[in-house]
Amino acid sequence: MLLVVDAGNTNTVMAVHDGHHWVGRWRISTNAQRTSDEYAVWLLTLLNQAGIKREAITAAVIGTVVPAALYDMRRLCRDWLDVEPLVATATLNWGFDIKVDNPNEVGADRLLNTLAGHKQYGGPAVVIDFGTATTFDVMDKDGAYLGGVIAPGINLSIEALHRAAARLPRIGIGRPQSVIGRSTVPAMQSGIYWGYVGMIEGLVTRIQAEYGGGLKVLATGGLAPLLAEGTTVIETIDPDLTLEGLRLLAGRNPAPILNRDRSRLIERD
Repeated sequence: MLLVVDAGNTNTVMAVHDGHHWVGRWRISTNAQRTSDEYAVWLLTLLNQAGIKREAITAAVIGTVVPAALYDMRRLCRDWLDVEPLVATATLNWGFDIKVDNPNEVGADRLLNTLAGHKQYGGPAVVIDFGTATTFDVMDKDGAYLGGVIAPGINLSIEALHRAAARLPRIGIGRPQSVIGRSTVPAMQSGIYWGYVGMIEGLVTRIQAEYGGGLKVLATGGLAPLLAEGTTVIETIDPDLTLEGLRLLAGRNPAPILNRDRSRLIERD
């Protein structure tokens, strides 16, 4: 079985694939201070509850945009699962060209979404990922990564609004009944929700025009279904796109060999 680790800025998802299906999926807050032992207590408990023996995990792949968290995730795989994890970097075999100025700057999640998006839906396409940041990533018909757009995520905007304006409360995210709010909270909810819908529609329109049209529009991330309710530009929602990208990446690259001497080194790479 393959352990897949998708570590974002806010949450980390760990999932297990048996070669045919996802047989377990769990979420924990991302914390660069969390140790490999803490991860192990959490993960092994959940594996046990799902009826998955730790010995059944024979390979692992990690995709993260939080470099400080990588060390202990690697140690989790090495010390507790007895596997050397594959780490998603631009130097691996992705099966497509990365046509940007510096491929090493591109977040692993964006390349993973491109890999899975093209494999499952074809290209050309733009993938919108609603995470800590809202990203728009463009691929051509052959799957080559062409670059994209990075904007603040919705939760970041809500938190910034609350902190910067003393009289504005912290609000939840929801689709308002009307655009014109008749009190403070509905007005804020409208600004956040319809403001982001407007950003989505505006950026997709500009991306389509710059590319020449014909781009499929895919969306992933926890807020994708909510925001898709407010616009017709999003054609397909796939909440598992990043996980699928990790699974596909692991299938394209040879599994690293665990070097026990190396695994004992204290190296925070």
